[in-house]
Amino acid sequence: MPPDPRVEVRRSSRRRRTVSAYRDGDKTVILVPANFSRAEEQHWVDRMLGRLRAREERRRPSDDALQARAVELADRYLDGQVRPASVRWVDNQNTRWGSCTPEDGSIRLSRRLSGMPSWVVDYVLIHELVHLIVPGHGHEFWELANRYPKTERARGYLEGVSAAPRLNAEGHGELTDGEGH
Repeated sequence: MPPDPRVEVRRSSRRRRTVSAYRDGDKTVILVPANFSRAEEQHWVDRMLGRLRAREERRRPSDDALQARAVELADRYLDGQVRPASVRWVDNQNTRWGSCTPEDGSIRLSRRLSGMPSWVVDYVLIHELVHLIVPGHGHEFWELANRYPKTERARGYLEGVSAAPRLNAEGHGELTDGEGH
C-alpha cells in the first residue's frame, strides 16, 4: 500500500455512531456521521487507516514468508515435486494474479492480492507452482492444481473480484467500527 493513500471522507446524516472504511481502487473511503467535528473526523480517519493497514499487513506476508508458504504448499499438495527459487510480490501485474518463469523457478504475485483471504493467496501460489511443472492449462495441470481443496472456491472469489468494478460493487471489503463513534 502506498504511504499516502488517497482518502475520501463521506458524511452521512443517517449514521449516528458508527464509522466504516473500505478500499475503492487506489483510494480509501471513510464513512462518518455528519455531526462529527473536524477533530473527531480526523481522529477516526487516522484510526481507520491504521486498522485497514494492519488488516492488510496480516493478510499479506513478506516475500520471505511467501517463499516459505510456497514451499509448504508444494510439499503438502504437490508431493515436493517443485521448489520455487524465489517468490515475491510485484506491483506491475494489473491483469494477472500471478506469473512464473519455469526456466529460473521464480514466482511473482500481484500486490492486488493484498488483503485477500489467505486461502485465495494459497490458491494463486499453488497455481503458479503447478506451472513450474506443467506449462499449460491442460488436464495434467488441473489434476495437480485441484489437489488444493479450495481451488474452485478461490477461482470463484477471484472471478467475483474481477467482475466487481464492472458491477460498481461499493462497500466490498468494508471495515466497520461500531464502538460508539
